[in-house]
Amino acid sequence: MTDPIHITHYSAQIDRLIHIMARLRAPETGCPWDLAQTSSSIIPYTIEEAYEVADAIETGDKDQLCDELGDLLLQVIFHARMAEEDGSFSFDDVARAISDKMVRRHPHVFGDRTADVPATVRANWEDIKAAERAEKAAKQDVATTPSLLDDISRTLPAMVRAVKLQKRAARAGFDWSNLHQVIDKLHEETEELRAEWDAPTRNTARIKDEVGDILFVAANLARTVGVEPETALIGCNNKFERRFRAVEAGISADGLSLEEATLEDMSRHWDNAKIKEQ
Repeated sequence: MTDPIHITHYSAQIDRLIHIMARLRAPETGCPWDLAQTSSSIIPYTIEEAYEVADAIETGDKDQLCDELGDLLLQVIFHARMAEEDGSFSFDDVARAISDKMVRRHPHVFGDRTADVPATVRANWEDIKAAERAEKAAKQDVATTPSLLDDISRTLPAMVRAVKLQKRAARAGFDWSNLHQVIDKLHEETEELRAEWDAPTRNTARIKDEVGDILFVAANLARTVGVEPETALIGCNNKFERRFRAVEAGISADGLSLEEATLEDMSRHWDNAKIKEQ
């Protein structure tokens, strides 16, 4: 029987990239910058490359996406090479671990379970992850009680982590039942911020805490309506940048600098930019 799955063999280029990184990290003959790096020191680059992949996807530029995925892959190879040098693991171990995980978490494809709709797939995935967390906790002989929130990374962007925490808690039924309740909570939090701001003596720590509450509820609001808040905020940032650039162009066309323009001048060009986008 003919296999319906057709794949291209990529091992030659993967091997080439692994060997390039090994050369860069070779003592005495490698690159001084690459040799000076540690997994900790390149964390910012790893995060930056992931965001640049997301940006390429948002812009729809396939050539850029190909390039950025290569940069992100390089980060994986870089981390794996440093781990191999200290005897922890290799790139092969990384590939094997994720392959095993994908097979384990897709029993409807590689096993005997059935899943005809995405919701069932997601439920199976979460059940398997829960079992993995329990098994990991048992192996570690952790003294503290295992939490449903275990393994949610603290290094994630705050908005992304907020949604993950909320989703995990919602699986236990700890969630609002409808959108209106979330909106009411958002209003409640903004009023609490107003009260802190208008207090006779402003408490900076409490104001910071109230702003955090507002952002957390905003993340929950996005989750409730099925929108990724990080993606929504990226879109809003892009929209603001686009419209403000139009404001700058309009002010310049008026023969003014931004310093000379009034708020009314800028608001007029802002409104014009909004109209042109409609």
